[in-house]
Amino acid sequence: MPKRISKELIAAIRETIGRNRQVRRNLPDGSRLFVDRQLPFLCVYRRPLDRADPGTERLLLGEAAYLLATSTERHYAPLVRLVESIAEAQKAQYGSFLLFELWSSSEASQPSIPRFRIFAPRKSPPPVTLERLETELLGISIAGERAEVEVVYRDRIHPPGLKPLYRDNNRGIVPLGLEISPVYFVADSGELYPFELREMHHALARALKRTFYAFIHAHTSQRPAHFQELGSKKLTQAVRECDRRLAEISSTFDLLLHVTPVNAHEAWQRFRHAREPSIPNFLYRPRPIDPALMKRKLFSIPLEKVEDPTLAQIFLAKQDELDRQITLVADRNTSRFLSGSRQIYGDIEPQLQALSDTILRQVPPHTPDDRKSDVLDVRVFAERAREEIARYREQDPSFAARVEVRDDITGVMVSRGNFLIGADTRIARKRVEATLAHEIGTHALTWHNGRHQPLQELYCGMAGYEPLQEGIAVLSEYLIGGLSRPRLRLLAGRVKAVQHITEGADFIETFRRLHDEHDFSQQTAFTIAMRVYRGGGYTKDVVYLRGLARLLDYLASGGELERLFLGKIALEHLPLVEELRWRRVIHPPRLLPLHLKEPTTQQRLARLREGGGVLSLVGEAR
Repeated sequence: MPKRISKELIAAIRETIGRNRQVRRNLPDGSRLFVDRQLPFLCVYRRPLDRADPGTERLLLGEAAYLLATSTERHYAPLVRLVESIAEAQKAQYGSFLLFELWSSSEASQPSIPRFRIFAPRKSPPPVTLERLETELLGISIAGERAEVEVVYRDRIHPPGLKPLYRDNNRGIVPLGLEISPVYFVADSGELYPFELREMHHALARALKRTFYAFIHAHTSQRPAHFQELGSKKLTQAVRECDRRLAEISSTFDLLLHVTPVNAHEAWQRFRHAREPSIPNFLYRPRPIDPALMKRKLFSIPLEKVEDPTLAQIFLAKQDELDRQITLVADRNTSRFLSGSRQIYGDIEPQLQALSDTILRQVPPHTPDDRKSDVLDVRVFAERAREEIARYREQDPSFAARVEVRDDITGVMVSRGNFLIGADTRIARKRVEATLAHEIGTHALTWHNGRHQPLQELYCGMAGYEPLQEGIAVLSEYLIGGLSRPRLRLLAGRVKAVQHITEGADFIETFRRLHDEHDFSQQTAFTIAMRVYRGGGYTKDVVYLRGLARLLDYLASGGELERLFLGKIALEHLPLVEELRWRRVIHPPRLLPLHLKEPTTQQRLARLREGGGVLSLVGEAR
């Protein structure tokens, strides 16, 4: 860390910016400068010397250009020279420069309502920029309290007790100040409120980007296409390290495998031949993890070092999900497992329950698809799956998915990008292409695309990614013409089984109700019940129908399907993903499903975009 801001240091910083290169510098007395690239703005915060101000400087972390500075008098003149030098370097590219300074109010009482005071120059204020900033701040709500905003005009813009960081004769610098009421810490003690601070950080970051976007369009010749382009484009070492460690823990265990019975076929045979059926005894793989040690690793990840509010939000959500998943592995076959599963996957919302009831009522239980004579042997099916993988590998040789026929699983699944097939699996010929579109064309493909993203989170899976993943997978079955009526009824039956277990029904009662009330065959009813009661109550099966319904709503509202294949993302996090795409932090998908190129697929997609939801698929299903 330099002892002073020398002329040589300022010249080096200006030269680096002039070459459109990133600047990241430690400055005297704990000051810091970060400039991601050539940009016509700089956010500044100066630490007050007369009071504690915890959290305020964090509000600028993650911006593409910020200066966190000391307020000591001996560094004032060099700071002015540094700021003006940065402004000159950026003005050479843009022609104008916005100097934005943030500080907190020093009011004695604890504020409960977020209040903002915008300070604008009395002479030649930037009206478009001011209007956008005021509008964005008025839209902020912290802990349920809507923000209040006041605009104040002054001759000079600077925090109370300090001097401005620009000279009056420096043309081309447009100064703006923002005073914020510190609802994120206790005024008397300085104790932080971390939830309020995160909420304020994320909201303010969005407001500032929109403000800078308005400034650029009004005062420069540049025309960025989207305000999110103004975020930082490079990942810091702290981000990469946290992402790597989260992915490492996520890859250490496979929750689905840990709760999949290894004796499903034997359990079914005993169940079907018993004079009086009893609750099956399912057996599972040994658990090669120590939950306590894994949680120690999980919570030793320094997420507090992630400056970017968007990435911090994504990582915190993943950390919380991994914590709950590790607990679920530890609680397997205990009374706590069901409540833990419900925490992860949520309870059935009324709309989903009504949808499952409607499907079970309207879709006939017996169709020509019930015929089981025309099935593929597992080896033939595995070979067809390898052919499908080879087709994708022709487009991208790095597509490394494998097909494995295994004795320790039932049915089919994708695990870590590989297609696993149970040794006793029999696939109806009519279901082959739909199954491949579901498993390889969705799950294996998004895993592969995520592997080629800068963030490992996108192949391990964002928190809450399963509904969208399974929704896309089921939609893929429909798009290739392979979504049958029995398949739709199966998805509805899974929701019904989850409803039964959460209402207190045991395995036998759920099996009988699926068979007697909803006309599922005994084996299908057993399989549905097994999937839901495994481990002690695994409620993930609600995500198939839930994900499909939400995905269809997304398409009907104009959402693009192709962008959903860039990795294993969550629909609720899509705005965050879109922001990262505009910032070029993440890339478009390397591979898209082969069936998206087919004219019939595009025709079906066009119909879905007209609306109708899941029930519109019922009439088209065979």
